Amino acid sequence: MSDEAEMFYAPHHCLEGLLQRGRGLGAVRALQDPAAAAPFVYDGIRRDWRWDGVDERSLYLARLVRDLELSPTPVVEQLAGDEYACLRATRVLELLALSGSAEARDGLRAHIREGEHWADVLESVADCWPADWWEDLGDVARARTGREAERPWSREPWNRFGIATRDVPARPRRGLDGHSDEELLALLADVRRSDRAKEDALRELADRPPTQELIPLVPLLGASPGGRPLAPLRRVLERLGARAVPAARTWAADDREWLAELGVDVLADHGQAEALPSLVRRLADQWEVRAWCGPDLTAGRLARFGPAAAGAVPVLRLFWLRNPHSCERPGYLEALAAIDPSGLDYAHTESLWDCQERARMLGIAHAPDIPEVRERLAALRDDPMEEPDVRAAAAQRAAQFADRA
Repeated sequence: MSDEAEMFYAPHHCLEGLLQRGRGLGAVRALQDPAAAAPFVYDGIRRDWRWDGVDERSLYLARLVRDLELSPTPVVEQLAGDEYACLRATRVLELLALSGSAEARDGLRAHIREGEHWADVLESVADCWPADWWEDLGDVARARTGREAERPWSREPWNRFGIATRDVPARPRRGLDGHSDEELLALLADVRRSDRAKEDALRELADRPPTQELIPLVPLLGASPGGRPLAPLRRVLERLGARAVPAARTWAADDREWLAELGVDVLADHGQAEALPSLVRRLADQWEVRAWCGPDLTAGRLARFGPAAAGAVPVLRLFWLRNPHSCERPGYLEALAAIDPSGLDYAHTESLWDCQERARMLGIAHAPDIPEVRERLAALRDDPMEEPDVRAAAAQRAAQFADRA
């Protein structure tokens, strides 16, 4: 999300708040009142309402500009802003161009010829557009690259244009690949070694066959000052599988919060019912402090217990409705479906308009066979802006509905 101090999410149930969160209901309501929605759509392109970089918005906003018949002109004008504003506009405009907007296509090409952020825009459209839409800009790119202080990274379109590029830097080696398991375990047990050194050792172990000798060391592997486990520890424990379960029962009762949480997670990942009360409490605590990042992981573990996790359903519904971190929204819907699928027809139907690809895929798979859903499936199937996997899934489900008729 942008760090502009004045940015606060509007209430989750109003049109502005729904659009800020990328909710499907926001798109549906916008279509019912385009004039009221227009300022919020443009604001969503001008300012970045994503909670972080993995949330999706470009397709959602581009589709709103097109379906509400809004002018692309303010978005084209945004190309002249700073780098981040320019790239937000670029990703909306390149999709609009795919959907037939000549103004969007011409605006991007003009920026490549004359604009400040032309190289970023050219790389973006080369990744999104057919080659014959941009490969005629080679002379422009060669001329403009010659005036730049640094060469671009090695990728399209520079390679096609024959422009000298910088190689992607090699990933630095950890320097521990020659160490034996015993040496790495000794490093982890040494309280004098830094967190960074221990993380490197754990990453090395994560690439090797699992070793049970790590299990007794786990309580020593909290990051200083002990507020969380060292980053690679969970991956190493996943490789150990059920062998970590007996020790996890002890960890789950530990006074150190990070170790207790880790123990509960290991127990939950292996279907141990004793973890369920702790998971339900954790989800409630995450809601209490509005912890928008991470509750979907709790939801995923709760889903493994099916109807036995019914006590978590009210909080899961709250997170699905209100969380501004849109990439977590599908996780809550999946958990609700696993625990108590009753009453989810509406949520799955709304998800057909959601900003997140994974949410739309859930809607395609589970929305009921009603006229509104059939119409939306056809729209997703035929939308040139839509992701290929979504188009294919919509076509398949639409065909299944047609076979029933």
